[in-house]
Amino acid sequence: MGSKLGAGVAALALAIPLLIGAGVAGIVSSLLGSSDPSSSLTCTLDGAPTSTVAGVTAEQMGNAATIVAVGRQKGVPPAGWVVAIAVAIQESGLRNVYYGDRDSLGLFQQRPSMGWGTPQQITTPAYAAAKFFDHLQAVPNWQAMSVNDAAQAVQRSGLPNAYAQHEAKARAIVAVASGVRCQPVPALAGTGDCDNIQAATTAALTAINYACGQRGLPYVWGGDGPQNGDSGFDCSGLTKAAYDAAGISLPRTADAQYRAGNHVPAGQTLLPGDLVYYGSPAHIRHVGLYLGNGKMVNAPDFGKPVQINDYRYPGDAYAGATRPMR
Repeated sequence: MGSKLGAGVAALALAIPLLIGAGVAGIVSSLLGSSDPSSSLTCTLDGAPTSTVAGVTAEQMGNAATIVAVGRQKGVPPAGWVVAIAVAIQESGLRNVYYGDRDSLGLFQQRPSMGWGTPQQITTPAYAAAKFFDHLQAVPNWQAMSVNDAAQAVQRSGLPNAYAQHEAKARAIVAVASGVRCQPVPALAGTGDCDNIQAATTAALTAINYACGQRGLPYVWGGDGPQNGDSGFDCSGLTKAAYDAAGISLPRTADAQYRAGNHVPAGQTLLPGDLVYYGSPAHIRHVGLYLGNGKMVNAPDFGKPVQINDYRYPGDAYAGATRPMR
C-alpha cells in the first residue's frame, strides 16, 4: 500500500512540469465549468500565465503551482484550486513547514494522527494537495459554497471564518499560476414576480415557473394539486410538486423538506428558487418558494389561494432556507 502510494505521488510530481507547461489552454478549458450557475465562482481562461504576483515569493509560487497542477490532474475545477490555495495561505503561509499545532505539518497543516498520512507524506506538497482535493471533492455541493465555507468543510478549523480573508489573494495566485481568472458570481436578486422570472439554475427556473402557474388554486390540507386529483395544494405540496417538475425529489412535509435540505447559511443572500421556512427549527410549519426581491410564491392557509407574498413580515417566525440541488 505504502509503496504504491509513494509511486503514485512520485509519478504525479514528475508530471507537474508538463501540466504547467504547453497545452494548458486545452486542459483547463475542459475543467472551467464557468457556465455552472450554482458555483460561487465563475472562472475563465484569461491568457498565458505569468511568473510572479506581488508579495508572493518564488517558494510560495512554486507550492501554488504544485497545488494547481495536482488539482488539474485530478479533474478539480479551478474554483477548487482557489479554495486549496486560500487554505494553504491561512494554514502555512503557502510554505511547506515541518511544524505546527500539535502534530500538524506541511502546506495544509494536515495531521498524521487524524489519518492524513505519514509526516513524510504530508510534507510532500503533491501528496498533501492530492489529499486535500480528495476531501474537498467528498463535500456535497462544495462548488455552491463560498470559498471560506468549502475550505472550512475540509479543514474544520477552530477559526471557521479565517479563509475568507485570503480569497482575493488566492484568486490572483491562481490567475498567475494557470492563466485562469476566477471571480465571485454576483448574487441574482430575482424580480419577485411571475411575469419576468429569473433564476440561477434551470431547475430553480422550472420550479418557479411551475409554482407561478398554480396561482389562484385553493389551499387544500394535504393537497398535491390537480395532477394528483386534488383541487389545490398545501404549502409543502406546492413546493414538492414544483421541484418534482424540475426533476428534484423533495420529502412531502415542510418539516421534512427543511431537515433534508441543503441549508443556506444565515446571512447569505437568498437566490430565486430557494425554499424559505417558518416555525422553529424543532417544528417547521410552513414553506414557500423564494422569487427574489423579498417575495415568495406559496400556498398560505385555508381560504387563501396560491399567491405571492412577502417572505418576511413583522412578527413572522422565519426559520431559514434551503437550496434544492440535483
